[in-house]
Amino acid sequence: MANNLPLEKQTMAIHALAEGNSIRSIERMTGIHRDTIMRLGVKVGQACQNLLDEKMQNLALGSIEVDEIWGFIGKKQKNVRRSDDRHLVGDVWTWIALDAQTKLIPSYIIGKRDAYHANAFMMDLAARVNNRVQLSSDGLAIYASAVERGFGADVDYGQIAKSYASDERYPQGKYSPPEVVAVERTVVMGSPVQADICTSHVEKQNHTLRMHCRRLTRLTNAFSKKLTNFKAAIGLNFAYYNFVKTHGTIRCTPAMAAGVMPSALTVRDLVEMAQ
Repeated sequence: MANNLPLEKQTMAIHALAEGNSIRSIERMTGIHRDTIMRLGVKVGQACQNLLDEKMQNLALGSIEVDEIWGFIGKKQKNVRRSDDRHLVGDVWTWIALDAQTKLIPSYIIGKRDAYHANAFMMDLAARVNNRVQLSSDGLAIYASAVERGFGADVDYGQIAKSYASDERYPQGKYSPPEVVAVERTVVMGSPVQADICTSHVEKQNHTLRMHCRRLTRLTNAFSKKLTNFKAAIGLNFAYYNFVKTHGTIRCTPAMAAGVMPSALTVRDLVEMAQ
């Protein structure tokens, strides 16, 4: 059982999970059974979800970028059967907000890529900030109404749309997008600084998430089989990112840069919160 493991062993396993190691590789490195690692990861991940919900309140942020990243539970959407519970298997999207200055992730929602979850995401984000922010997104149509529902008129919101060269001319392949040939920025609401309408920082965070969360690594069998486990893994990753890992650009943790925490936490702290 996870509770019977020495705290040092638990910390070692959780640190490896947060750095993108697979459960079986951690089993080989530490000697901890994979089922124990799984249960420990879920337990600590759920504690991390609670930590994020508690600390990401009353935030004073500046320019927030939002995006969504794809994953799947159990099977890809094309393989989902009528007998399957479509809420628990198939495509899953993680909606992410990132503050461009502090690099903090103040809010995220896990669900489908639909109006319901877009609305829930924006309402959650709006409830966590205490000032008027500039908000940027891509051109996904459901964002505009969701932003209005969440923020009302108290936001400066713009969208950015990127145009790419044709695949025939730049055949880099499925996972390498063609060259960007044009960028169009559109003011949707309020008075955003047009030059600052951008999603590059949150798109880079998507890359960081895929590198640090094994369940989102493409072309592997490391995908989640249960939605509960996936949510715990994302919670662990975002808590590690916000509170533990020193960001290379700002030279401290995002939580410290945003004034949420006076100092960095350790992985051991995260483990102890779950005891």
